[in-house]
This record gives sequence, C-alpha cells and structure tokens, in this order.
Amino acid sequence: MHFQFKSLLWVLNLFMVCFAAMEAMPTTLEGPFDPKTRRFDPSLRRGSTDLPLDDPRIRRNVTGSFPEQISLALSSPSSMWVSWVTGEAQIGKNVTELDPSSVGSEVWCGKGSGNYTTKKSGVSMVYSQLYPFEGLEPGTRYYYKCGDSSIPAMSEEHTFETLPLPGPNAYPRRIAFIGDLGLTHNSTTTIDHVTENDPSLVLMVGDLAYANQYRTTGGEGASCFSCAFPDAPIRESYQPRFMEPLISKVPMMVIEGNHEIEPQAAGVTFKSYLTRFAVPSEESGSESNFYYSFDAGGIHVIMLGAYVDYDRTSAQYAWLVKDLEKVNRDVTPWLVAAWHSPWYNSYSSHYQEFECMRQELEALLYQYKVDIVFSGHVHAYERMNRVYNYTLDPCGPVYITVGDGGNIEKVDVDHADDSGKCPKPSDNVPEIGPVCHLNFSSGPAKGKFCWDTQPEWSAFRESSFGHGILEVLNTTHALWTWHRNQDVFRDDVRGDQIYIVRQPESCNPIGQVIL
Repeated sequence: MHFQFKSLLWVLNLFMVCFAAMEAMPTTLEGPFDPKTRRFDPSLRRGSTDLPLDDPRIRRNVTGSFPEQISLALSSPSSMWVSWVTGEAQIGKNVTELDPSSVGSEVWCGKGSGNYTTKKSGVSMVYSQLYPFEGLEPGTRYYYKCGDSSIPAMSEEHTFETLPLPGPNAYPRRIAFIGDLGLTHNSTTTIDHVTENDPSLVLMVGDLAYANQYRTTGGEGASCFSCAFPDAPIRESYQPRFMEPLISKVPMMVIEGNHEIEPQAAGVTFKSYLTRFAVPSEESGSESNFYYSFDAGGIHVIMLGAYVDYDRTSAQYAWLVKDLEKVNRDVTPWLVAAWHSPWYNSYSSHYQEFECMRQELEALLYQYKVDIVFSGHVHAYERMNRVYNYTLDPCGPVYITVGDGGNIEKVDVDHADDSGKCPKPSDNVPEIGPVCHLNFSSGPAKGKFCWDTQPEWSAFRESSFGHGILEVLNTTHALWTWHRNQDVFRDDVRGDQIYIVRQPESCNPIGQVIL
C-alpha cells in the first residue's frame, strides 16, 4: 500500500505540473489571436537537392529477396499491417514481369525478442506486399521478422507497440504530422527530427516521395522533371528507404496527394499509392483506399480524399456521413480530420484551389464538431484561428497546414495578401476536380479575391520546413507543437506551440445533414 500511495502522489504531482504549464502557454480559449507572420529567413536556402542514389540513407542495403522498406500501418486496435518490398526495381522499356508466387510472404511475431509465437502467411503482389494480423493485444510490445523463410530471406528483428483501445482516458503518446516530404536532404532532416520526437503514430498528409516527377519526359499532369532539375537522380517509384528505421517500428497512416496521381498509360492513376500502402478502408466501412477512418485511443481520425469525388452525390460523402454518425464522443472525445489540400490558406500557392471541397464538406464537419484539421500541399506552415465559412467561430475546427516536409519544390514564401502576390483565379486549378473560386461577400475582403492584409482567420504562418507533434492529454486539452528543420532539436526549441482546447458543453452537435 505504501508503494501505491507514493505512486498516486507522483501521478497527481505530474498532473498538477501539466496544468501549471497550461496556464503559462497560450490556448485556443484565448483566441482568436491577432494574425502573425514570421517572414522567411533570407540566410536560409529555400530548398535543397535530392539525395544521391549512393547516399547510405536511401541506398539498397540488402541483396536478393531479403525484405527492405519495411513499414507498419494500423488495421484495427488489435491488428497491424506489415508491408515490405523484395528484389530490385526494374526501370526501362523492356522489363521482365515478375511472378509474385516465387517469393514467400511470412511474418513471425511474438511478445519476446527472438520468441516468435505467431507465424502468418500473407499475399504477394508484383509491386508490393501487404500482411494483415488479427488478435494483437492493445498497448503491447511485439517483436517481428518478415520475408521468406524457405530461401531463407528473413529480415532482421523489428519491434512495435500497439496503440491503446479506444477510450476517453487512453491516447497515443505523440502523433507526428508530416506533409509533402520528398527525397531531399531537407526531407531526411525532417525524419531525423520526427524520430527524435519518438512518436507512437505518424500521419502523412499526402505527397510522399514525389515519385511522379522522376521521369525523363513530361506528360499529362507532370512536367519534365529532369529538365527542371538536371542534377537530380532518376529513380524508380519507392517509399523512401530512409524512413524504414522509423516506420518499421511506428505505424504510418497515409492519404493521397496530387503527386500520388502518377498518370500512366491507359488512364492508370494512383498505382503506387494503391499498391504500396495498407489502410483500414474495409475496417472503416469504406470501399476505397482514398478515404477511410481509424481510432487511435480516444481519437477518431478521418482521412479524406481530395482527388476523388467528394460532392453530396458521391460515395465518399455518403461514407463520411455514416462514419460521423457512428462516432461516440464518450469513447473517442477527439475528432480529427486530414486531407492533402487545405481549405484555409493565405499563401499565394494553391490559394482557394480547393474551395469546391470546402463548400461541399465544411458544413458537415462543422455539424459534427471536428476539433482539428490537418493538410499539406502548401510548402510552409500555417495555423488558423477557429473558423467556419471564413468567419471566426469558437466552435469551428483549428485548421493547420504542414506541407513543409522538405521536398525539392522549395519553401513557399509569398502570401496572397502581399502586394502584387494575389494569384489569378486561373492560376490555382486542381489536377482533379472542379473549380469554385469566389470573391468574399463580406468583411475586410468584401468584393475581393484576396485579402489586403493577413486574414483574421490566419493566426500564425511561417515559411520553413518542419513537422508537427500532437499530444492529446485528456478529453479537452491537446498540446500542438511545430518544429522547424533549421532549429537545433531540443525540447525548448519550438517554432509554434499552443494548447488546443475542446469545449464540448458549449459546442454540441446540432442539426441534420440531408443526403
């Protein structure tokens, strides 16, 4: 009893320290905040070059059919997907078709290092391999190998920890948010910093490896990449090898961006995305890997597709209504959504590009009181005040743009409210989907396409590469931190930090949406 009493005191003291920190740090309850811009530091480079193929972080470090590019993804609270690649990619006009049955697909798994009590066989595809598990215990560490034991070609031992079951008192330790990553030196810095943050889950909000750009000639939906970047290596489409040390032990959940479209012959699109990445579409009632949902402890996460139909007659809209109706806020108090292209964006780049999607879906997300929305696409950072329909609203979501992972297209530095930087409506047109650009009907920007000053719904913006970390503390408070790549990674160095506070009593779901 004495030990339990001491332990209880420690927990109470920790709880008190946590809330003491809340008092000193800004929260969304103090908002809306006056718009703030931190201009791009001219002493920094806006971008960096791609990693060369012989860089040890992306160089192939296995031979034959041994597994590489091992990654994890959530399937359900009691199951995990394991994916990997075997063999060398073939590039050129005369490639030899591979027989997926020639390589076995096994995962050995157990709760102790070297003690694999479960052995499962999976399915193989020419392009990628995906392996579902069932019956894992939540909040438990597992050790695993994968590959083909008949050759033998099994990987080294890896480990992962399952997330807690859905519930109001259990949350992932940290969730990392990354967008528009690429394969540059900046990209590796981002992943190094994410790894140092020790997340238990990674959300990638689109534009992963920019694989569609690595072609020698232009084509529909893609420019001549080698013309723009003559010194960049021409590589096959692959998940960055430098991510394996992280995502072989931490699940990564992905959603498609425009660079995953990859237009090919015969109208084929999204081939790499659909084949490489395992997502719980079936588990969440979706019939498409372009949109799905999952639970991470007391958080219900909705991943939406910006490059498939989303209007009110679409399958995605119908699925979203059903998914939101099933959310039990007593079990998963936090409701988080993510998609690639931001609705609220004050940069010139991609300004109002997805206004159609906002007009179709915003009312639905507002009705069900989504707490936070994450997007990428714009290569910079921006955090909004709570907003709905371009109006400050204490019950609207906090929108955050983290399209600052480090890709070769450089940091976006121009704002739509800068003099001479307001784009033409014809400048920002999505690769897939309609256009709904509008002039504002009221407020400081009435009758205009762009604001003359930083919009009141834009709380903070900065042009830098980086990543974000979300730490949900309880049913009402979550700590959001944005880390910049140029900063020395320390706990006390932050590009932006704020407590996001839910107010369920004053922001109850209301109304009904009619299909």
